[in-house]
Amino acid sequence: MVASTGIAIGMTKGFPVEKREKKTRPKHRKGKKGKRVAVVREVIREVSGLMPYERRMLDMVKTGGVGSEKRIYKFAKRRLGTHKRALAKREEVKGIYGKIRA
Repeated sequence: MVASTGIAIGMTKGFPVEKREKKTRPKHRKGKKGKRVAVVREVIREVSGLMPYERRMLDMVKTGGVGSEKRIYKFAKRRLGTHKRALAKREEVKGIYGKIRA
């Protein structure tokens, strides 16, 4: 946006004022994972291991084959309920498999 000129006509009309920086509102921080939450979840995952359906997905990744990505997605979607969650879980399980293989 262009600064005001002090003239009463045109795109830049109005009294010239200094723009103030707005503080970030809580709603803009919502949904971001904090450090503490990340550590707690990591510890819980380490202690408890995979859930049964995640183990089954891991087996699907291991066996692979034609259309395994889609099968894993469909399985995850049925268990988790939404497209986004299913995609995220599929990537998470593939990441776990990658760590196991490395």
